[in-house]
Amino acid sequence: MTIDIKNVTEPAITCSSCQACCCRLEVMIITDTGVPERHIAVDEFGSETMLRLEDGYCSALNRENFMCTIYENRPWICREFEMGSYECRDERAVAVVFK
Repeated sequence: MTIDIKNVTEPAITCSSCQACCCRLEVMIITDTGVPERHIAVDEFGSETMLRLEDGYCSALNRENFMCTIYENRPWICREFEMGSYECRDERAVAVVFK
């Protein structure tokens, strides 16, 4: 008996298929990239973080198209979080579990 092996790959993650799962994570502002003050919160330890709204998403996220409204001034952590990376796919998997 033989078993056929299929190469099952996950679909590519693009700007149009992004679910902005990373925009629900707490993002510390550790460098000055020019994030507007209206998007900055201060946590209980006095550290600056990206403000999240009642829906849990970052305040800089456009809710209609899931694009960052301050892309050129986004925090360093957001710049390093690569779309389609292991971390991205992991956060997407967690988001599916909690829906």
